[in-house]
Amino acid sequence: MSDKARDFDTIAREVFAPIYPVIARQILEHTGISSGRCLDVGCGTGYLGLAVAEQSDLELTFFDQSGYMLAIARENIAARGMEVRSRTLQGDVVRIPMQDESTNLAVSRGSIFFWERPALAFAEIHRILSPGGKAVLGGGFGSAALKEQIAREMEARDGQTGQWRTKISKNLSEETVRKYEKALREAQIPDYDIDLSEETGFWITVHK
Repeated sequence: MSDKARDFDTIAREVFAPIYPVIARQILEHTGISSGRCLDVGCGTGYLGLAVAEQSDLELTFFDQSGYMLAIARENIAARGMEVRSRTLQGDVVRIPMQDESTNLAVSRGSIFFWERPALAFAEIHRILSPGGKAVLGGGFGSAALKEQIAREMEARDGQTGQWRTKISKNLSEETVRKYEKALREAQIPDYDIDLSEETGFWITVHK
């Protein structure tokens, strides 16, 4: 098992845990989708997808490029008793091994900032959405208070260098909005909304 994947899971579990139920609730309320199939894109070790599953009747596909991440995700799925409604899938976001129009909801927190070819990723996610389906993609912390709480904890871990706050400020900026709006246009996505706020963060909603 990769040490990097274990370290990622430790931080997700020990630092970021409070944000996932909040973000899941916001996504479910925002989209109005609570049944069918949900794809957690770049799921890491699975915490957002699990929070979505626990607050809905959706069946979850946990999708990531890393087999190490998915192995830990399967452990977390089993620990939450979610095996019946969950499956894992390995692959690249620019070539998702799923049929057209096979997913009602796609979610992704954080992975978007690592996509090397975001236009291709947006096109793939749009392809697999069913008619009436939505994708909520981006990054945030659920609330400004949770963002500050996590910033303090992450700074304590990295020795108060300020690097973590700098990275988050860049991710949640107007420059980021312009970058991904350009990619959405390149992908010829016809219907989308972009929201950037201090309270919830940076989120793109793609409508099918």
